[in-house]
Amino acid sequence: MALGYRLRFPLAVVAVIIAGILQLFIPRFLGDAVDNATGLLGGSEAAPEAVKAALLTAALLVLGTSILRGLFTLLFNYQGEAIGQSIAYQLRLAYFDKLQRLSFSYHDKVHSGDLMTRGMLDIEGVRRFIEHGVIRVIQLVVLIGVGAYLYMGSDMVLGLLCLSFVPFAIWRAGVFRLKLRALWRVLQERLSILTRVMEENLGGIRVVRAFSGQAYEMDKFDESSHRTLEIAMQRVAVRYSNTSVMTYSYFIAMGLVLWVGGLRVIDGLITVGELTQFLAFMTVLQMPIRQTGMVINGIARASVSGRRLFEILDMEPAVMEKPGAGELKIGDAVLEFRDVGFSYGGFPGEHTVSDLSFKVGKGETLGIVGPPGSGKSTIAHLIPRFYDVTSGQITIDGQDIREVTLDSLRTHVGLVQQDTFLFTTEISNNVAYGEPWADNARIVRATESSQLHDYIAGLPKDYDTMVGERGVSLSGGQRQRLSIARSVLLSPSIMVFDDSTAAVDAATEMRIREALRDLTQNRATIIISHRLSSLMHADQIIFLDGGRIVERGGHQELLQAGGRYKALYDLQIGAAKEGAGA
Repeated sequence: MALGYRLRFPLAVVAVIIAGILQLFIPRFLGDAVDNATGLLGGSEAAPEAVKAALLTAALLVLGTSILRGLFTLLFNYQGEAIGQSIAYQLRLAYFDKLQRLSFSYHDKVHSGDLMTRGMLDIEGVRRFIEHGVIRVIQLVVLIGVGAYLYMGSDMVLGLLCLSFVPFAIWRAGVFRLKLRALWRVLQERLSILTRVMEENLGGIRVVRAFSGQAYEMDKFDESSHRTLEIAMQRVAVRYSNTSVMTYSYFIAMGLVLWVGGLRVIDGLITVGELTQFLAFMTVLQMPIRQTGMVINGIARASVSGRRLFEILDMEPAVMEKPGAGELKIGDAVLEFRDVGFSYGGFPGEHTVSDLSFKVGKGETLGIVGPPGSGKSTIAHLIPRFYDVTSGQITIDGQDIREVTLDSLRTHVGLVQQDTFLFTTEISNNVAYGEPWADNARIVRATESSQLHDYIAGLPKDYDTMVGERGVSLSGGQRQRLSIARSVLLSPSIMVFDDSTAAVDAATEMRIREALRDLTQNRATIIISHRLSSLMHADQIIFLDGGRIVERGGHQELLQAGGRYKALYDLQIGAAKEGAGA
């Protein structure tokens, strides 16, 4: 990804190389300055004016080189940070886009807290790799490689002593990286758990308060925080202990240079200025050695974070469009299930629903009823292809829904789900979420159909009223009605109501059904409900049990059959009559 920045990345590399080379020339100029100063103080045979001029030249060279080195350091630091931030931007978009496209089957088994950790902390770990990994490694290679060439040529013995700590530092860095990588992997996983605990607590804060669970939640969060802290402290200990050992080896090498170099000065083999060059060269290497801990830490974190991040980015959705898939063409809007079987685990023989066959067309209403776990909501999720059938076929006007584009399919299938989700924005935006450019008249008609307009009109800011997070400022019935309005606005060819009026009272439900009657005349409608009053008017009703159709027919026909439907009817209507009598 960094190589994709064809100007920034080469510029950063060139800048770090030039900055490193300039930094390596500073010890040379300092050595010359020391020799000139020594000559001036020691009464050199050269004219004092010439020695002063040479000393001034050396000082100006040191100053000029330091300024240039600072400018190029600024350049590569800026470019490295800019590339890292740009890559983070790319990764955020790619990650968020992949989460939008991954199938429901993936989201069913992963926690949103873990996904948020990967999308924030792991991307941050990858971002820092460019500046604190790649750029710093290039800088270290330049300083050691070019420095060895420059200074070993001057004096082989002192040059070798200057770099004597490098093999040990490389060995320690390798061990250090492996330890840190293992610790970073555990730390990122525990941070995911910590985020999960916090996200669950905030999402269920009303339940926590209602059951006085604050102390329990605090203990749970404290336990997760403590386990995370333990790993973080281990990581800090490993990082700084290894950095200290490498720094210690550096100072041993510097001490040897000073000792051996001092003896060579005494023996007249080198000048004081030449010894100064080697000591200054060692000083140049000090900062990169101290930064080695940061570099290795960045590399270890990036490798772990990158693996966790690209696990998601490289994942293929379970539900995908076929190459060359065409648009869904709607005629009579006939939805048909042909021997459909489905399993959430995808294993044959463990079907949630089996051998389902039914048909519903334009102007017809199909009711689906059955005990909990019988597969009612599964049918609702199969129609817009949130999941792919394990066996059989689902068609709309004879077109297999696996052969058409997902966008065109979901445009023509309106699903009002049992669990409603509202966004933290105005009511009008929530209603028009599927078609943001819808005008106010359409929004009002949609809310009138769901019997919500009168309530909204009575609010201080009517349709501009903000809806709290997850719609908590609305009652359950109001959220369901807003969800109905959201689907009605799109005028889909097939409407699926998945227990969408469960939180609505019977009188309001009847008004909603009356208001939707005209709307559904030219649409195929499926009503899934546990409440028979919601679907008794349906043209056909199927009773599910264990994922199979056990009864089928109209309301009167099923009552006369005296089966499961009749028993449920007697239970519900009898209970209603007893309640009315009381």
